[in-house]
Amino acid sequence: MFNFIFAAVEFPMLSDIVWIFGLATLVILVFMRLKIPTIIGYLFTGALAGPYGLSLVQASTTVDVLSEIGVILLLFVIGMEFSLKSLMAIKKAVFIGGALQVSLTILATTFLSYFLGFNWNVSVFIGFLFSLSSTAIVLKLLQESGQVNTISGRTTLAILIFQDIVIVPLMLFTPMLAGESDNVAWSLFLMAFKGTLVIILTLLSAKYLVPILLYRIAKTRNEELFLLSIIVICFAVAYATSLLGLSLGLGAFLAGLIISESDYSHHATGKILPFREVFLSFFFVSVGMLFDITFLFEHIIPILGLTLLTFVIKFITVSISVRAIGQGFKEAFIVAFSIFQVGEFSLLLAKVGLNYELLDPETYQYFLAISILTMAITPFILKKREDFSCGILNLPLPSQLSKKFGNMNFPQLELDEDIKDHLVIIGYGLNGRNLSKAAKSAKIPYAIIEMNPVTVKEESLKGEPITYGDAANETVLEHVNIHKARVAVIAISNAEATKRIISTIRHLTQTPYIIVRTRYVNEIDENLKLGADEVIPEEFETSIEIFTRVLGKYLIPRHDVEEFTEEIRSHNYELFRIPSSEPRPNVKINLPEINFVGVMVERDSGKYINKPLKEAGIREELGINVVAIKREGKIITSIKPEEKLKLGDIVYVAGSPLSLEKFEAAVEVD
Repeated sequence: MFNFIFAAVEFPMLSDIVWIFGLATLVILVFMRLKIPTIIGYLFTGALAGPYGLSLVQASTTVDVLSEIGVILLLFVIGMEFSLKSLMAIKKAVFIGGALQVSLTILATTFLSYFLGFNWNVSVFIGFLFSLSSTAIVLKLLQESGQVNTISGRTTLAILIFQDIVIVPLMLFTPMLAGESDNVAWSLFLMAFKGTLVIILTLLSAKYLVPILLYRIAKTRNEELFLLSIIVICFAVAYATSLLGLSLGLGAFLAGLIISESDYSHHATGKILPFREVFLSFFFVSVGMLFDITFLFEHIIPILGLTLLTFVIKFITVSISVRAIGQGFKEAFIVAFSIFQVGEFSLLLAKVGLNYELLDPETYQYFLAISILTMAITPFILKKREDFSCGILNLPLPSQLSKKFGNMNFPQLELDEDIKDHLVIIGYGLNGRNLSKAAKSAKIPYAIIEMNPVTVKEESLKGEPITYGDAANETVLEHVNIHKARVAVIAISNAEATKRIISTIRHLTQTPYIIVRTRYVNEIDENLKLGADEVIPEEFETSIEIFTRVLGKYLIPRHDVEEFTEEIRSHNYELFRIPSSEPRPNVKINLPEINFVGVMVERDSGKYINKPLKEAGIREELGINVVAIKREGKIITSIKPEEKLKLGDIVYVAGSPLSLEKFEAAVEVD
């Protein structure tokens, strides 16, 4: 008993862990009931447990170390889910988009800070702080929503990667801004050399060293050894980059890229994820512990004003940067709504500035309050980022400005003014492409509206009648003669944008028959009320495709299956939507007591083996029929009474489940 108490006293971190996880469990449970993101719960937990709250946590330095491990594991997993090829594909976004975003943000913030009365060196340093965004929060949210590999997700990742790289030169410039006489030029040269060295080692390791190492470890079939090797690779590369003066997070990302080139990346990801979630929670708690709620309430008006100003500046600079690398306004706005916040590396840099007296304590508290507020609202903004982007694009603007704003530098469809009775395809994803092929084959005139500028450029060069624009814009719809179209198909994945498009079409005309593709069945009724004539939900069309194939395997007649699916569609998928206890539509499927399977003959002798089928009595005794035999790669479909079953044959038989079990037991080895 005394030993236990003594151990607890000697290991104060234990009590901190208990307080953090215990409090976090209660807070997140409440937040989940209120549908508030868990990240906000962790930040709130940190604020409660920290020095400005209930002061429950004493070893804050240890919490910072554990939080750093969480960031390392997050970037490691992102790297494993990415690949070197994917990274090379976005190098323009990394080095041009990222550099432009950081430079523009530093420039804008420097001028604003100088205008507010700060010295020029302090103003530049404040620009450094606000130029960075939160890699940990943004990538975690993108990963949870499965949007890392979208166009906007990859661009967001590219800019965040550059920010993780640029933190090193920003650290090197900080002493110079404080009046130190370090040779910054030499330091930058060394950093570039070290960075090149790291990239070369990463490429060599990904191609030659790690795949061979993991192959040999995987051959042992020892899961503990496999997990240990993955963790060693992660922290070894992160440690190596830190020794070279680069960030731990960048090293972890590179380690993930190395493993992503092997065949074991998915298995490794599954092993690491639980550890990532545990340690990453410490990061969000540690950020929350910095939050001085008293200071916030005492200066609430200027803090909220500066937070809004931060959002506006970063939104504008990010949008300009993304547009500069050739992406459209919508993608630019989506990325801007993702990385408007101040990042965790800014908190680290701010501590350095505090040590060099570039920031006074009051300015530091202002910065912390703005940083944590922007982090706290990130989950809410990022969740609705696509809707907000569409909303901006649909703002009422003068016609000339609207045309320039929406269609700048992109090919436009030249339609015959007399075109009529045509098909309008809104969205050129997989469904839109297939529909255009069908229309072309049937010689149906059609026009396409698409918001992805890359797609518009590529398809217009191929001769497709495609135009860039937002289909919720009346000018764009009038351009494709929507009032003369027979059918309009909306094949996009954004539910809110779909509703706006339906409303705009119906405001202009009642002529076209509107068919809508949605993700979920609960979107059907609202789209129909807005004016859609037919709504097809992916959610249940996928279900129909699955059960159609399942019923086919159960040998249900095709006519009955088609009747069943039509009945479901005619009831707007009601069979799948209503609870099991409520009355259902009158649909009936009678499953026959018959299966069709292939059975391997694994015995060289037995009751039914090496005997003519007419003598073996398989049909008479078991009630099953031999339909075909696969022997030495050839299929025998004409089964004669003299045919014999032999060792190694695959026998295709039809019969009841019980009969098939008896036959399998007779010819297979247990």
